[in-house]
Amino acid sequence: MDGVWAAARTRASHARRAAGLGAVVSLALVAACAPRTKAPVGPVAPPPAVERPVEAKPGEVHRVAILVPLSGPNAPVGISLANAATLALVDTGKQGIRLTSYDTVALGAGGAASRALADGAQLILGPLLASDTSPVKAAAEARGITMLSFSNDSSVAAGRLYVLGFQPAQSVDRVVDYAAARGLKRFAALVPDGVYGQRASVAFTRAVSETGGQVVALQSFARTPAALPAAARKLTDYDARQKQAGSRTPVKRPDGTIATGGALPPVAFEALLVADSGAIANAFAPHLAKFGAPAGGYLMMGTELWNTEPGLGASPPLRGAVFAAVPDQRFQSMARRYQARFGGTPSRLASLSYDAMLLAVSAATQQWRLGTAFPQAILADPQGFAGVDGIFRFRGNIAERGLEVQQVTQGGFTTVSPAPTAF
Repeated sequence: MDGVWAAARTRASHARRAAGLGAVVSLALVAACAPRTKAPVGPVAPPPAVERPVEAKPGEVHRVAILVPLSGPNAPVGISLANAATLALVDTGKQGIRLTSYDTVALGAGGAASRALADGAQLILGPLLASDTSPVKAAAEARGITMLSFSNDSSVAAGRLYVLGFQPAQSVDRVVDYAAARGLKRFAALVPDGVYGQRASVAFTRAVSETGGQVVALQSFARTPAALPAAARKLTDYDARQKQAGSRTPVKRPDGTIATGGALPPVAFEALLVADSGAIANAFAPHLAKFGAPAGGYLMMGTELWNTEPGLGASPPLRGAVFAAVPDQRFQSMARRYQARFGGTPSRLASLSYDAMLLAVSAATQQWRLGTAFPQAILADPQGFAGVDGIFRFRGNIAERGLEVQQVTQGGFTTVSPAPTAF
């Protein structure tokens, strides 16, 4: 059980640290628009030797900075993001873009931003962590520089800072819509304590209301093994149901005997959202069954977090569960190219930096003039953009995504409702 909780707390891919990586890694590469693709979660290899191209004169290239942790505990994800941005440049082949990576741990977020701006950055990709956004935003906005953050914290989205991270609210909306379209009306949810759970709870309540459904139970829980039984008991209203069963009028059976109590009434919900990892949902399953909510008696729903757990189908209680996430096909293709160039497997978040760089490449072929800051107005396109993770557009500086619904099967995941191809 300890492994379940450790895995749930991490959820990002783990890997060995980068060796010999400096605080600032200059990657002046050329690139142009081309394919995007997708990849699995796995260990992230250290980056290869730095490629040193011929130095370009100021004003002859568009300068892009990526601010991520290249050292410290989040280095595997940061290195993966930096490498994926480089891969996007290589894949597209567009000349005239210089990418430079800055370590937000070694330099500090504010220091990394200051160094990037001093080096002439005209667009910033990052940072990764919401806690790093404030100093980066202060420095960048003072210079009129746009930022594409990899965080999923929607509260920081404003001004010139845009949030690319996957939003739990969008995943919850999509999966609730899917359940409602299949005639389900009564919903319940288990949400973890903390910011993620709070946002999932708000999104869930709103989504159910908008479909004309009813929230019959909403239970928060501490993310510890000891807290699960009590949360499952409260969610299922077990004590009241048991009391109801015991108070029923005695019934004469066909054989003449008298039944002094009734069967335990069914739970009130038809669909249950577990707003946490699939591992946590699996840990809940035996407790829910104990209190009269066995797997198969309702539709279990998950969030985008489940997309990084391909082994969920090995657990019988989770088979048939559904969750909404970005499409995965292109990511798998990107992962293969990533592995061929860098070794190892990218973090699932690597698609964010890949798509961010594709935006830069697209802008460089259109409105972005040499020697000027990235044109923020490009990001307001209501038709959006197509990337590794499917279609997306910015609404209120937050990436709105076209999500698909996947179902857990014994062999993995099966798409039961495809992602839209246009807004």
